[in-house]
Amino acid sequence: MCSHYLNILKVGVFLTELGARLKEARLARGYSLDDLQNITKIQKRYLIGIEEGNYTIMPGSFYVRAFIKQYAEAVGLDADEVLTEYRKDIPEMQKEEVAQSFTQSPSRRNMKATSSNKMNEAMPKLIVALFAIVIIVVITTLYIQKTGSTPDGAEEDIEPIEYEQNPNSTPTKPVEDSEENTDADTEENTEPEEPVTEEPEAAQTISEGVVQGEDTTFEVSGTDSLNIRVEVAGDTWVGIRNENRQEQVNARVYKAGEVVEHDSTSNGYARIRLGNSKVAKVYVNDVELAYAQDMVSQNVILKLVNEGQGE
Repeated sequence: MCSHYLNILKVGVFLTELGARLKEARLARGYSLDDLQNITKIQKRYLIGIEEGNYTIMPGSFYVRAFIKQYAEAVGLDADEVLTEYRKDIPEMQKEEVAQSFTQSPSRRNMKATSSNKMNEAMPKLIVALFAIVIIVVITTLYIQKTGSTPDGAEEDIEPIEYEQNPNSTPTKPVEDSEENTDADTEENTEPEEPVTEEPEAAQTISEGVVQGEDTTFEVSGTDSLNIRVEVAGDTWVGIRNENRQEQVNARVYKAGEVVEHDSTSNGYARIRLGNSKVAKVYVNDVELAYAQDMVSQNVILKLVNEGQGE
């Protein structure tokens, strides 16, 4: 065990490149350690330990790899690539930890014996319950057969009721002729109206998007407005800037259920920064935008294009 902790301490002293790379990625996305703690649910002191290469404060080497993987995914890095590239610097899981995990877990034989004992205890109760259900079904069937029978000749006593028509009554004359004449007069007096053709309203169109690194540029045409709404389903950084890089909303980490809205019509331009696009949906004038690339962290740029612009 002493050699195990000495290896961990040695790795922590010489590890600077991995911690620097993770910290640089965190700062690039505007995350503080508190923000990252809220996203990954990892205690802040462990995050600091990862950046400084101090693994002695970790509960075990298994948690070191797990925490580094969560950290990398949260800041938009490929976790598998990071673990592979720095595998020599990250402590491996020791045999003592593996043996301890197997020792603490219940054996399959004991679990099987426990389930068998429970089944044997419950079997008499199941038999009694099934027997009671059979008796209830038999009694119910006999009762229905006894009370549901109809006495012989009961249907024969029921005679149809006949209605006699008064011979002196005058038959009612149908009013169909008068209605038809009225309709004919109305059709003759009414002149056919010319059909009114309505011009179809121009529909909003969003281009497929031009991808350049983390940026994707969409052109919005067929409309005079540029109303943006971002619905958040999980912790993610959201920021909206205009063409001059000025903030239009409070850029921060938004939590599940929060909605970010901004009317960018006057600017005709909006740059939306998404820290985790997997948990954020962007709507343009109440129409959901389809992302052009499958990236966790990306920038969505919207440009309002008026008719005739660019011709």
